[in-house]
Amino acid sequence: MMNSNRLLYFLPLLTLAIMAGFFAWSLSSGRDPAAIGSALVGRPAPRFAAPPLQEGAPPLTDALLHSGKPVLINFFASWCAPCQIEHPLLLRLAEREGATIIGIAYKNKPEEARAWLARLGNPFKAAGTDLDGKLALDWGLSGVPETYLVDGAGIVRLHYHAPLSERDLATILPLLRGGS
Repeated sequence: MMNSNRLLYFLPLLTLAIMAGFFAWSLSSGRDPAAIGSALVGRPAPRFAAPPLQEGAPPLTDALLHSGKPVLINFFASWCAPCQIEHPLLLRLAEREGATIIGIAYKNKPEEARAWLARLGNPFKAAGTDLDGKLALDWGLSGVPETYLVDGAGIVRLHYHAPLSERDLATILPLLRGGS
């Protein structure tokens, strides 16, 4: 009886050691959590409707995704630090490459998003708001920033779960330049 009581004391320690070993293996295995992919890639883009960010502008509709030209959809927020890091790259894509970029202010007060764009520059051909996050749910958003490349036929071709980087341009630019 004495031995079984001692064993009970070591059981939580053994469980903790097993869990720590699993977490250490997960961190050191070289797996990239961003490499999970997206169920949307290769499929038609989800329904696309959003109120405009700019007062007096038309609402965003599915027609923006079926123009015959590729489009980048960028979910952003003024409160998002990684969005600010990615922003100069979006400006460059719009200005130098002529990329059509549509911005969606995710769970962001419209006046704050407009002020942010006024301060940093506006790379978006059109911008909308997603105050309640319903559009983001349809698109499978896990956070901001996230960017989707939709071809001219409305098919999602790429999905980035993190801020765009210079390295991502090697994949994005040929698709933007080549059309659908």
